[in-house]
Amino acid sequence: MPALVGALYAGMTLILMPISYGPMQFRVSEVLCVLPYFLPETAWGLWIGCVIANIYSAYGILDIVFGSLATLGAGLCTARIGKRWRETGEEPRLLECTAACLMPSLWNGVIIGGILAWTLTPGTLVSGWVLMGGQIALEETAVMLIGGLFLMRQLMKNGRWLGLLRGQNSVAER
Repeated sequence: MPALVGALYAGMTLILMPISYGPMQFRVSEVLCVLPYFLPETAWGLWIGCVIANIYSAYGILDIVFGSLATLGAGLCTARIGKRWRETGEEPRLLECTAACLMPSLWNGVIIGGILAWTLTPGTLVSGWVLMGGQIALEETAVMLIGGLFLMRQLMKNGRWLGLLRGQNSVAER
């Protein structure tokens, strides 16, 4: 499963390359960052998919290493937030779902904002970091609160999808 998620992440990012890279970016592939909520091992697939996608980034090794680590950190935090749901099967609270969707915004705002400030505004690093980090966080939040929350709700409503993701017949077999 992690390999499939990584391939999907890299493929979606590369297909939508014009909006996936740069100081202004809407990585639609980031909606997949909700998957660790349900399947923690997918955080590693997201990480490798991000490594592959970031090979094509104009920000070079900084984005390959640190941008991908931001995705891994967000995925691991999202997995932690989903632990109660995975253990109990209780209906998740809206706050939990929102927090899971905001993890990529937080991680990418800080780390990608830093990468962009370092490479684009080295003379004004701190103000560049605040400005670019805030912009990345807002763009990421838009993607996650629209697409990410939608995907989470669809996966929760349709147990077959989760069963397929887990290689099972139904969610009840958790």
